[in-house]
Amino acid sequence: MENNQKYALVTGATSGIGLELARLFAKDQFNLIIVARNRQELDQTAQELSETGIDVIPIACDLSKMDEAQGLCNDIEQRGLPVHVLVNDAGQGLYGLFKDTELARELDIVHLNVCATIILTKHFVKKMVERKEGRILNLASIASRTPGPWQSVYHGTKAFVLSFSEAIREELKEHNITVTALLPGPTNTDFFNKAEMQDSKIVQDESSLSNPAGVAKDGYEALMSGDDQVVSGFKNKMMMLMASITPDSSVARMMAGMQEPAEKQ
Repeated sequence: MENNQKYALVTGATSGIGLELARLFAKDQFNLIIVARNRQELDQTAQELSETGIDVIPIACDLSKMDEAQGLCNDIEQRGLPVHVLVNDAGQGLYGLFKDTELARELDIVHLNVCATIILTKHFVKKMVERKEGRILNLASIASRTPGPWQSVYHGTKAFVLSFSEAIREELKEHNITVTALLPGPTNTDFFNKAEMQDSKIVQDESSLSNPAGVAKDGYEALMSGDDQVVSGFKNKMMMLMASITPDSSVARMMAGMQEPAEKQ
């Protein structure tokens, strides 16, 4: 089937890595279903992407609300849109010490990063199995492999995403469905602003932040190659190599030093 007859569903598609992934799909003539919370940003993004000649369907949805996540699946089903590629990009974090952070916001993080990923993947995997074809890209993070003081819940959710992706990849391989996990490091997106991390050392050092277009390219190429996972960026690859041979307690201390407020220096 030609790409221009296929649909890719991209969540978090109006900014950062999600937007850059959507642009790559559009360039390769995949039709798109783009999902985000802000209707105005969705419409602007849809207008840009449709200039490539593809069909772009914007759907406003807050995936941190479980009824809206399920509603998105139902909406796409009712429209009769076949999703050949699922990109679970939408995610959020929260900066601060666990003893001080707000429980409701942390539960929203779990709902978005974990529960919505499960809901969407469960629904569209069943359709992919029926068609004997499909690709899934899940946004994990190098955070998935390290303890994360000052971002404990976020790191925990990304550890789930990576483990979940590897497990269902094994389950689905006989159905001609690939599951790829993208593991970026700190990236120059609005994530840190929304997570209230502007004062952290890692954000203050802008030279440490990756370009979202480069991260998206790494993820897109890995997805299309059917790879199981990709760590984006040489520096992040080296960090993951070091973390794999370093005791978790030492990695946690290192991460705390990187993520604590800059004024503590």
